[in-house]
Amino acid sequence: MISPGRRWLSGRIIPRTVRARTVASRWRSVHPGQARSKFLRSGYYPDSSPAVSAVRHRAVQANPIPQRVLVLGAGLTGVTSAWYLRQAGFEVAVVDRQPDAAQETSFANGGQISVSHPEPWSNPSAPATILKWLGRADAPLLVRPRLDPALWRWALAFARECLPSRSERNTRAIAALAIHSRACLRALRAQLPLDYRQRSAGILHLLRDSQELRAAQRRMVTLGALGITTELLDRAGCERIEPALAGDLEPLAGALYAADDESGDARCFAQQLAAHARAAGVRFSFDASVSALCIDQGRVTGAWVCTRGERRRVDADAVVVCLGSHSPRFVPSGSKLSIYPVKGYSVTVSPASPELAPKVSLTEESRRIVCSRLGEKVRIAGTAELAGFDLGPNPSRSGALLDWFERHFPAAGRVEEAEHWCGLRPTTPSNVPHIGAGALPGLWLNTGHGSLGWTLSCGSAQCLSELMQGRAPQPDFPFLARS
Repeated sequence: MISPGRRWLSGRIIPRTVRARTVASRWRSVHPGQARSKFLRSGYYPDSSPAVSAVRHRAVQANPIPQRVLVLGAGLTGVTSAWYLRQAGFEVAVVDRQPDAAQETSFANGGQISVSHPEPWSNPSAPATILKWLGRADAPLLVRPRLDPALWRWALAFARECLPSRSERNTRAIAALAIHSRACLRALRAQLPLDYRQRSAGILHLLRDSQELRAAQRRMVTLGALGITTELLDRAGCERIEPALAGDLEPLAGALYAADDESGDARCFAQQLAAHARAAGVRFSFDASVSALCIDQGRVTGAWVCTRGERRRVDADAVVVCLGSHSPRFVPSGSKLSIYPVKGYSVTVSPASPELAPKVSLTEESRRIVCSRLGEKVRIAGTAELAGFDLGPNPSRSGALLDWFERHFPAAGRVEEAEHWCGLRPTTPSNVPHIGAGALPGLWLNTGHGSLGWTLSCGSAQCLSELMQGRAPQPDFPFLARS
């Protein structure tokens, strides 16, 4: 048993007090004349110590570059990973148990590219807020107590990440990746003919009272320091940007407007990008369930896949796990990949009066509800439910979303014809995803993006591609997987 003050480092146990010196000297040996990144210099690695993460970074760069890559999962993360890896010259195959891309977590999410919301759920105000919500069936976060050790381990880790220093660190990390990811998405859109009902009209973060307005003023300063531009609006300013808000009979003190944010149909995007990836040479195998990784002499060499009852082995030089909430099942036992499913709901409404329905994406801060216009339809999404892998619908949760839409946009939509959906967000305690090399050679991870999977997908995949080519990603990268 390794004591808390000691860690494995290249096969040896070394005291915590000398790790930083060891990391610095090893970095110089691998990168002569090159200064360490600001994240390495400052120890800015969420969910890991600076020394262990830096050595893992060195190990990633020292790994032989694979030729054949097998991506497990064809959601947003899997498809974008496949695309960027193929563009880098890898031979790429993708397997997924569903009949098409983006049929689970990415199927009907809120639709926002929300760079302006990098704050993790685990923040200093979260414990008091969660306690206030306990026992309320309509609470934005509903916890169903379960005898599930994974839930309680995750909850304890979540509580630790609520410390101000950790929350601030995680916010900076998510913001940096979100900004990079949005740039990658825009570059991809310029490169390919993509039409996923995207809108580049920004996001209005609605504020209902003076208390929320004051909090938004402080938040605007914080976001500005992270490189995210926002503008504080009064009600008239909100209605100028989104005229449909004129029909909102509820109090509206104003909004924090992020003009650079976007929205779009994540499933539509993933399926179109999958088609482009297929045309570029990526092989997709749908209706193919992954049963286990193939591990030979301590190295991941492929995966066992079941197709129509037939079990076969798919060999690869590297395997990328993009399986959302199911990812921990496919990493070595005893790993530290802390991901728990958080169920979210959405309803999609066809507006009866298009002019009365919102066109700009909205976020209701106090209710954790988002609303996006996707072509001719409006999607309302939100709430969080800790109920394990239970995908059974809870009518009161989706009903709360419809009530919100009817209350703020009366007569705008035909709610009786709404399409209901729920899915599992793969959430880490810090909300920081796992991206990079896993615990075994040949294993790579791109998972754990929580509610920001759509926002972070392109940037995460592009950075993973850089890592798998043996290069340090840009921007400086604090997301190395800790599996």
